[in-house]
Amino acid sequence: MDTTESRTRHREVVAAVVAPVDPQLVIGGVRRPASDGATFDVLDPATGGVLAAVASGTVDDARACVDAAAAAGPGWARTAPRKRSEVLQRTYQLMVARAEELALLITAENGKALADARGEVLYSAEFFRWYAEEAVRIRGDVQTAPGGANNILVLHQPVGVALLVTPWNFPAAMAARKIAPALAAGCTTILKPAAETPLTALALVALMEEAGLPAGVVNVLPSAQPGPVVSAVLADPRVRKLSFTGSTTVGRTLLHQANEHIVNCSLELGGNAPFVVFADADLEAAIEGAMIAKMRNGGEACTAANRFFVEEGIAASFSARLVQAMGSLTMGPGSDPSVDVGPLVNQAARSKVESLVTGAVTGGATLELGGETPAGEGFYYPPTVLTGVAADAEILHTEIFGPVAPVVTFTTEDEAVDLANDTEYGLVAYVYTGDLARGLRVSERIEAGMVGLNRGLVSDPAAPFGGVKESGLGREGGVEGLLAFTESKYIALTW
Repeated sequence: MDTTESRTRHREVVAAVVAPVDPQLVIGGVRRPASDGATFDVLDPATGGVLAAVASGTVDDARACVDAAAAAGPGWARTAPRKRSEVLQRTYQLMVARAEELALLITAENGKALADARGEVLYSAEFFRWYAEEAVRIRGDVQTAPGGANNILVLHQPVGVALLVTPWNFPAAMAARKIAPALAAGCTTILKPAAETPLTALALVALMEEAGLPAGVVNVLPSAQPGPVVSAVLADPRVRKLSFTGSTTVGRTLLHQANEHIVNCSLELGGNAPFVVFADADLEAAIEGAMIAKMRNGGEACTAANRFFVEEGIAASFSARLVQAMGSLTMGPGSDPSVDVGPLVNQAARSKVESLVTGAVTGGATLELGGETPAGEGFYYPPTVLTGVAADAEILHTEIFGPVAPVVTFTTEDEAVDLANDTEYGLVAYVYTGDLARGLRVSERIEAGMVGLNRGLVSDPAAPFGGVKESGLGREGGVEGLLAFTESKYIALTW
């Protein structure tokens, strides 16, 4: 656990990276306070202390953001693809050059370990590089109509003003994954970051401005009252796109609101990822993949392995190795480079994890590792492994969002698939086996938008990211992520 010395150093480090960030709204390229002067506190998860007071956008500010984005829209849409590309490319370069400061800022407000934050910054930067390259490759199509009477010309045009709503768990990556394709397509945007982590978004847009971003193309609207603010934006008929990452409950509400004006929607929602290990798997590789899939971001990821299904014959060996691997992790303030696991984002997140673990143990599960909340400041929860978890335990049917690994056994391939699919979610799954044919067969049968086959990491800016069932609509990343910010226009003509 962290020491007094490490906590003191942490406070000094985070104070230094927070100080340069302007905590005001960004509307039409201008920093300004909320219309009513209100602010909200951003907390440090490692200490529970206040990092900064950030302007809390109002409904009036939301309308001002739409005005600014709508005013900047025609000019940005007409901007040559190469020039749009150059802004994105320079943003990539600035992010890489200032990766350490950005990583420490993420750690300050999110709590994640510095190694995770460094990885997030580089992953985020890659979205700007990828879409800088794709901005000049928005291809249309031309063909002769089957009947031969005319030609079919298809263009991809920017959808218009886009509302981007991002979560707290990846404050740079989720913003980059939305902003970069939107700008590449020629859209202007309103970014509403999570109230837990607005500083990273504000710092990122400052970098983009330095890279040549025109005023009004990206407006930033932090707010402690996200419901009314987002509703006000969606109620404006000039807003034609919603891209949301967050819980399925909130996504369902936003989808209903967007329906009023038939707003184009991309929703990346909850997950409950199965991690399936067959007896013929390379156990060392499976444990390595499990640590990545479970412990990336301390388990606070929609792609986190939530349910470990292990073939009965190797379950004891797998569990023992997992306990050893998770038990070797160091917990403390994320700004310390030697720390593997930082705190959870807030007290509510920790209380939820505590409740899930307690419920599983009460239902008969065995606590193999962790499970005890440490005393002292900060929102820490230790790496935890459970075995013998009952099939109806809440922990198997809820997105944990913490460093907890429940292990369940299976005996047949069909049982493994049934267990994996026993959820309303379908974002990602992980499968480990030495039999490639079975791996591909099971990957096809599992109801998920993405599968890591003998891999614990699936995310890539060049690949389509998204889920099925109640895990969302549409895809981010890849070519699909760019086309999501366009409308296809068909022109019938004869020549």
